[in-house]
Amino acid sequence: MRPVTGYLAIAAATWGVAMAVSPLLQIRAIRAHQSSRGVSVAYQQVLLVGFILWLSYGIALGNPAIIIPNIVAAVVSIATILVSRHYR
Repeated sequence: MRPVTGYLAIAAATWGVAMAVSPLLQIRAIRAHQSSRGVSVAYQQVLLVGFILWLSYGIALGNPAIIIPNIVAAVVSIATILVSRHYR
């Protein structure tokens, strides 16, 4: 792997993890308001399918820069779906 590509992979994976955990802010708001009325569970489900597909692709390539952020994203997406359903 060339040095620039390696740095880009690290930056992309780091930002991917930051993006993956950002729905935790939504979970916090749901819990604070005791309502998930404004959250689309279907949207989260579509995202979850995408995360699982990207995770599968990353595993097929053996690329941790794709695997790690999508594992985190899938876990947080599942948590968001569960919390949203709980507060319906």
